[in-house]
Parts: sequence; structure tokens; C-alpha cells
Amino acid sequence: MIDFSIKDSVLFFYDDLYSMAKRRRKLSPELEKNISLAKKQIELITAIIHDIDEDDIQEEYKSAFLPVMSAYMSLDQMYKEVGFNEDTTNLHELYLTNLDKFKNEYEL
Repeated sequence: MIDFSIKDSVLFFYDDLYSMAKRRRKLSPELEKNISLAKKQIELITAIIHDIDEDDIQEEYKSAFLPVMSAYMSLDQMYKEVGFNEDTTNLHELYLTNLDKFKNEYEL
């Protein structure tokens, strides 16, 4: 036999839990466009690096590209979790700086 008073209190708890409003994240269509463009650039450069025949050169390029990839992944994840803020803007700038540095130092 089910004790309905316990069942009702548990349901009441879940109703309260799910009725709490989550804080909405601030969105930026411009940053979303830039993140999408960054994803395409990452995919293209990664494909070019994987096409390098010499293993030692390929590994060097992969290592050099890691800061670019890391900045992009952090930016994408943070934007999905918290939305547009100063930190996501700074991560986008870091991504662009790392990408420019990579392109200037390594020929694709």
C-alpha cells in the first residue's frame, strides 16, 4: 500500500524544483555567426593538417594548432553555457589572436 502523503510531498518537491526559473543567457547573433565561422575554419585547417604526409611535420602542425583549437572549444562551450558576456568576447579575441599567430608561423 502506498502512503499518499509521502508521494504527494515528493511530487510537490519536484514541482517546486522544476518551477524555479533558470536564468536566461544573453545571446549575440554576431558572436554566434563568428563561432560558426570559427568552427568551419577549425574543420578546414584540421583537414589540411591531416593531409600532411610526413608524420613529424603533421605532429608539429597539430601541436602548434592546439592553442587555436583550445580557444575555440572553450569559446563554444562557454557561449552555450552562459551566453554572451565579457568572457566570451575575450575568448573570441584569444581565438582570433591564436589563429593569426598560427597562420603567420605555419604555411598551409
